Amino acid sequence: MIGRVATFALNDRMISAALQAQAETASLQLQQASGKISEDFGGLGGTSRRVLDLQTSIRQSQSYSAAATGALGRIEVMYSAASQMTDLLTSLRADLTAASTATDEASVSTLASSASQGLAELAALLNTNYEGRYLFAGAATDTAPVDLDAADWPTPTTPSTASTAYYRGDDQIAAVKVGSEQTVQYGVTADAAPFEQALRAFSLVAGLSGSSVDPDTLTEALDLALSALDGITAIQTKLSFDAATMERAVDTQTEFQDQASGLASDLTDVDLAAVTAELSVRQAQLEASYSALATIQKLSLLDYLR
Repeated sequence: MIGRVATFALNDRMISAALQAQAETASLQLQQASGKISEDFGGLGGTSRRVLDLQTSIRQSQSYSAAATGALGRIEVMYSAASQMTDLLTSLRADLTAASTATDEASVSTLASSASQGLAELAALLNTNYEGRYLFAGAATDTAPVDLDAADWPTPTTPSTASTAYYRGDDQIAAVKVGSEQTVQYGVTADAAPFEQALRAFSLVAGLSGSSVDPDTLTEALDLALSALDGITAIQTKLSFDAATMERAVDTQTEFQDQASGLASDLTDVDLAAVTAELSVRQAQLEASYSALATIQKLSLLDYLR
């Protein structure tokens, strides 16, 4: 019986094997270069859904962290403004303590002028604008909260009464969502009692005239200044607590992001040592395939007849 010699089928199988080895080698080379199992979700198989969920959670956490960080910056600016307010009130207290000896018109005029300047500085601090927001205006962040020229805000005289007619904000305390189930309120509005007392104290003294200080006005202004000092100090304490809450929220979200990123990496990153070893084997197989294919393609009928 005469056997049939045919190299086409063998050649075809060798080419297919070589192409497969080439594709597998290229895939391993890409994994080695990128450190990733796949460049898209399709190459992750059954873990793709979990990786997508982790990435979504990380992005949401980053938004919470950014919101808390932004609020922390605003709280720090508010705290700084409150510190400057206490400095103004401390100076006013010193001026009022010394004013009992003021017996000439020039001294009273100097005291009134100093208080008028302090009143303007206090109003400017309450109208602090940070990143396009008026911080002491509640939710009305596009409106300056203090208007000393408001027609319905009376110029106080002794005995005075509390009035927040200068206030142009609203009664909403700022709040920020720092977690899926955590919303934190922070800050204070310019109509808070300590601020009203401070404005009234400065206004009373700014209205002084003549050659002597009215003792009733002096006493009331000093009492208001001391009460405002205590109240603003308490506000600073609250702002410190608010800042600490925001810092903890940022830390919590950062820790979550690190953990979730680690889990996502475990699902998407390759073992470089294992890939390198497998790549070495695949490259050897590919070279062997090329060599065998080259040998097959050189065969002819004469090679079998010899």
